[in-house]
Amino acid sequence: MDNAFAYVAPPLCAWIDNPRHSHWLDTQGQRLLDFSKQSKVTNGFAALDDHGELTADPVAETIITARMTHAYALGAILGLPGCMPLVEHGVTALLGPLRDPVNDGWLPDAADVCGRKLAYVHAFVGLAASSACVAGAQNAGVLLDAIVDVLERHFWSESEGAMRESFAADWGDEEHYRGANSNMHSVEMCMALADVLDAPLWRERALRIATRVIHVHARANHYRVAEHFDPSWHIDKAYNQDKSTDDLRPFGMTPGHFFEWSHLLVKLEAALLANGKEAPAWLFQDAVGLFNAGIETGWAADGQPGIVYTIGWDDRPCVKNRAHWVQAEAITAAATLLKRTGDIQYEDWYRSFWNYVDQHVIDRQLGSWHNEVDPQGKPSRQVYQGKADLYHAYQATLTPTLPVTPSIATVLARCNR
Repeated sequence: MDNAFAYVAPPLCAWIDNPRHSHWLDTQGQRLLDFSKQSKVTNGFAALDDHGELTADPVAETIITARMTHAYALGAILGLPGCMPLVEHGVTALLGPLRDPVNDGWLPDAADVCGRKLAYVHAFVGLAASSACVAGAQNAGVLLDAIVDVLERHFWSESEGAMRESFAADWGDEEHYRGANSNMHSVEMCMALADVLDAPLWRERALRIATRVIHVHARANHYRVAEHFDPSWHIDKAYNQDKSTDDLRPFGMTPGHFFEWSHLLVKLEAALLANGKEAPAWLFQDAVGLFNAGIETGWAADGQPGIVYTIGWDDRPCVKNRAHWVQAEAITAAATLLKRTGDIQYEDWYRSFWNYVDQHVIDRQLGSWHNEVDPQGKPSRQVYQGKADLYHAYQATLTPTLPVTPSIATVLARCNR
């Protein structure tokens, strides 16, 4: 590992050190990339249905375009044919039809010139730009400069140490809301920006966000991560009470985010130490607490294997269906903590998560992964339609065998020199 502190070696039987397991991960990753190549449309990338086909009138969406650009940038860094043209297509779309030509910033999609500008979307534009830069994509630096400028001018709140949530297209009408989800993905983006720009300020911002959302709020709530807040950062437990299956801001709490925050904290710890900074001890402590909370509240919460989508404030499942991204983030968290600690329990969970994905989530008939399955492991569309998302699943096939690092693109480039 090229971090500033030593890791305990994983158990000798660990899958992440097994060449055959690595080959299996590579194969799964290639299948995912190949399936999603059909999502390319004139103005970016659009959602695919269960069969991997576009709708009759596909619309390029900014979030999908940014995620695809990021994922194919990782493929391009690995030297996989066909990826770089898709990265540059994504960069062109993000600099062109998906960008607001009047007020700047990024629109929800190419057809919505009046849509709100979301921190969640802009976090992925920043991630895509950073990864495209590492891959060497044409005009990626222009995109990176543009997104950093927008983040600085509109989203980052120095007084709060976190991201504002959303604005109208003209940057008025700021939303009376703060979200843990958008700030979580902003942590990922901030760490990538710090690496790619060699700008420690963004790493410090990642720590400030994590301090507020996790060390202040989640730690006090037994590591159950609250998702919804008002602008003063008071928890709103009733938010979207009538929208339990919302795909972005569902009621209650999301165990998948417990796992996602868990591995982000370990990566932030490693990034701080690798750059000669002090890493607060709570980063690792809270990462363990978050992982444990995800297991306690999410895994087999209804007696069936898999991690449920959401839980209520009583720890009981709200939406019992299993989203693919939840299982993917649990895989990454288990692998990250295994590399950080050498503790066999994380190897056991890593195997359990992948066994569940292999048996119930990977779609060997139509390709890619089912975006969602019911408690019995059957495909469902209660929350998610089709197979629009490559980001979570593809990263789950990469991160297990990589050093613990905040920027996947940066470490891939380093490992593939």
